[in-house]
Amino acid sequence: MLVLKNKDTNSLLKSEKSSFLRFLALYVTMITLLIVLTSLFYYQTQEKLFLAQQRATLTKYAYIQTKRLKVLHHYFYERKTYPRDERFKSAIYDIEFKKIFSLLENENVRFDEGIYMDNNVIHFVKSLDVYFLGAKYLVLEIKHDGMWRDEIWQTIIGYGLLAFVLFMLFGLYLAKLFLRPMRNSIMLLDRFIKDTTHELNTPLSAILANIEMMDTSVMVEKNRKKLTRINIAAKTVSTLYKDLTYLTLEQDKKNNDEEIRIKNEILDRIEYFDILAKSKNITIKHSLDDSTIVMDRRKFVRVLDNLLSNAIKYNIRGGKIEIILLEDYLTICDTGIGIAEEKIPFMFDRYMRFDKSEGGFGVGLSIVKKIVDEYAMKIDVHSKEGVGTRMVLSW
Repeated sequence: MLVLKNKDTNSLLKSEKSSFLRFLALYVTMITLLIVLTSLFYYQTQEKLFLAQQRATLTKYAYIQTKRLKVLHHYFYERKTYPRDERFKSAIYDIEFKKIFSLLENENVRFDEGIYMDNNVIHFVKSLDVYFLGAKYLVLEIKHDGMWRDEIWQTIIGYGLLAFVLFMLFGLYLAKLFLRPMRNSIMLLDRFIKDTTHELNTPLSAILANIEMMDTSVMVEKNRKKLTRINIAAKTVSTLYKDLTYLTLEQDKKNNDEEIRIKNEILDRIEYFDILAKSKNITIKHSLDDSTIVMDRRKFVRVLDNLLSNAIKYNIRGGKIEIILLEDYLTICDTGIGIAEEKIPFMFDRYMRFDKSEGGFGVGLSIVKKIVDEYAMKIDVHSKEGVGTRMVLSW
């Protein structure tokens, strides 16, 4: 996937790479088919040219052999030996295609073809105007060594590979040309996110700090509700800000791995998101065993925050969230809108959002997947539309 660091700006996003591979597969199939058909046409053309050249020679041989048959026909009682020639073999057949005499090695004669190749021999069939010795058809047979075929295949393979390479270079140029608008849009969005992240830091820190300093006990109920809404909005933006900060500044930092008590971290994040959950009347239930994991705390919190915030964001009003922690896996279930099964494989793609009514850039789950893969963990998604989603994190 395309990330925001300079060293990675030339890498393909998963969606861009997928489009590129689909185009390339179609393009390779088309040019392969084109080259194969062209090669087949060239081979057939060369074969016909070779047979045309052989036809001229065999026509001359047939003329010579016909003269010999004529002599034998007129002096049959004096000369009863069938005329032979070291340059070719021959046979004669009557009008019903019955053999009169044959010296052929391959006697499978196709009388409907004037000249043809069968294995390593060439047959030439000539229809006689005068029935010498009762023969209607004279068949000549010569051998060929196949050298012409080897030369044709060498030409086809040589020029075919050259054409394939040239077509591939042209195809790569076309693919980059067609994908350039997508790449430019993605790069523009990345730059926008990076610039936005820098601008958010100061005002967001000021808002959160002032909310914490306010004394709600002296406020009237109406103002407390307003402050609560401000707090919810600020924490929502804060979660997004942390994701963007991780993408733009922190993901390539050296890991500071430590042993983390997962139960304590979960309880801390539940308390952090409590105000967001209450805003939708969502009940959070948990069953947490004592469990530890060795990884960078900053990255582990990013995983928890994104899974919990999504469970709240895409839940229904008055819904439930259940968190179960055992020794080697964590499960977070919600009663939210769910997602279609065919869309689940794309959940972790960056900028992928299936519910446009909810905010965000669609980067949270891509961060989760990157961190999970980095630490050789596994995340499974089970979801059904209108029922909810269950995320299982195992290590």
